[in-house]
Amino acid sequence: MKRRFSFTEGFHGTKLRVDDDGGRAWTPLFLVIVALGSADLLFALDSIPAIYGLTSEPYLVLTANIFALMGLRQLYFLLGNLLKKLVFLSLGLSVVLAFIGVKLVLHAMHEYDLDTRLGFNGEISLVVSLAVIVGTLAVTTVASLIASRRAEADD
Repeated sequence: MKRRFSFTEGFHGTKLRVDDDGGRAWTPLFLVIVALGSADLLFALDSIPAIYGLTSEPYLVLTANIFALMGLRQLYFLLGNLLKKLVFLSLGLSVVLAFIGVKLVLHAMHEYDLDTRLGFNGEISLVVSLAVIVGTLAVTTVASLIASRRAEADD
């Protein structure tokens, strides 16, 4: 970014752009906002397959992503402290994403009538999907909290 745009060396309060040496320059606060916005967008794009694993209604997918974008920034500081304690969260999220991937493949097989040709019903119900997701997150959270308490006790 510094090669393409001119930036000031320090912050200037809450200003994003200031007059600097006769020209306009961006402040480092602008980079912070771009980084936060990019992270918000990346997390929202990451949640699209997860939402499609639960529903194929475009309105629900859109509103869920809008609310995800609105709420993520406020959760950064809370999650920053929690991530130190939730040591198995990445493992649990990988299990959830793998489950959703399998669910999407089975749903596609059902849409093209491949599941009946192979002799099974490829649909996973919404209740089962929610139970697997909530159960996986609950187990990883409890296991993480137990592990972090044991690590604190050992220290």
